[in-house]
Amino acid sequence: MKLVEPILAFQTELQEIRRDLHAHPELCYEEVRTADVVAARLTEWGIPVVRGLGVTGVVGSIKNGNSNRAIGLRADMDALPMQEINGFAHASRHPGKMHACGHDGHTAMLLGAAHHLARHRNFDGTVYLIFQPAEEGGGGARRMMDDGLFEQFPMEAVYGMHNWPGIAEGNFGVVSGPMMASSNEFRVTVRGKGAHAAQPHRGIDPVMVAVQIAQAWQTIVSREKNPLESAVLSITQIHAGSATNVIPDEAELIGTVRTFSTAVLDLIQRRMEEIAAGVATAFNASVDFSFKRNYPPLINHPEQTAFAVEAMRAVVGPERVDTHVEPTMGAEDFAFMLQEKPGCYVFIGNGEGSHRAGGHGLGPCQLHNTSYDFNDNLLPIGASFWVKLVEMSLPQS
Repeated sequence: MKLVEPILAFQTELQEIRRDLHAHPELCYEEVRTADVVAARLTEWGIPVVRGLGVTGVVGSIKNGNSNRAIGLRADMDALPMQEINGFAHASRHPGKMHACGHDGHTAMLLGAAHHLARHRNFDGTVYLIFQPAEEGGGGARRMMDDGLFEQFPMEAVYGMHNWPGIAEGNFGVVSGPMMASSNEFRVTVRGKGAHAAQPHRGIDPVMVAVQIAQAWQTIVSREKNPLESAVLSITQIHAGSATNVIPDEAELIGTVRTFSTAVLDLIQRRMEEIAAGVATAFNASVDFSFKRNYPPLINHPEQTAFAVEAMRAVVGPERVDTHVEPTMGAEDFAFMLQEKPGCYVFIGNGEGSHRAGGHGLGPCQLHNTSYDFNDNLLPIGASFWVKLVEMSLPQS
């Protein structure tokens, strides 16, 4: 590896920052302390700060030279509503809140890059440091954009990074085009007619209608969608009834749909509604259909992806960069930014969990797991990648 030496020298302080953030997790749009820490560090290093975009977002600006060119680097700050079971010293001090996705590490890596860029300024142009709230279901990226992120901080490209358990520690993974799926949720209420369970002929059983709808929906994925396109339709909740001898009035189906393209999503949503209505009519029932589109597919732009690959290879070597990493049906609101600006989102390998300090939980070191912890060995690697990306994107003449 060719890591940036001053960042390596700063690693201990970066680890302290990361573990402090891990011990004080904050949920969507509640990242007040986290934003205070970020803003205080940036200000200490002489970096101008703007706060309040997306409620708790922070944007730092580092300018050097005469070029009008600019790029953005984004890190997310929020935690998850989970109870951490780790027992090490930096475990969450707030019950029911946990940095189980590594956003504490993402924030620390970008701070590490900010510290180096502010001191050495080996680039010509402007770097915008975007510390975003509310990635975990809150759409913080969209909220920052709605508050004028790209108007107030004009940039030609934007980049993001996420740790990824299962990829070897310090390796990188990326793919041009679709890399993460859209995230959507549905809620369907089947309205029948309640009756005594011993007299089903006197009612309209919404449970049986819901079962028929659930089965029919799966044919959308298996028989109507192009088999070369990926999609997931998962019914994760079915709610109905409260007594063993009563046919209820209603039954509810709840779940998620994931796709890599808007066209496939359009097909699935349309056919779900048509099938639900048709099946209900066939059984003399009715339905209320609700479908919410949360995050769009995350689609990396080819030119910026190729550029990011060059920077990754320069830092860790070509053999540690997978340019055809398997896309995931997980979702990420950085996708909103990539709809507005060219850019790229990359994975940095978090390893298998052997890095965890003594006292960690017995569960796997996977994202959104109560035993998870970010790998601090990644701090200088990720920060070095950010610095290399800036220096390559905004070269000095």
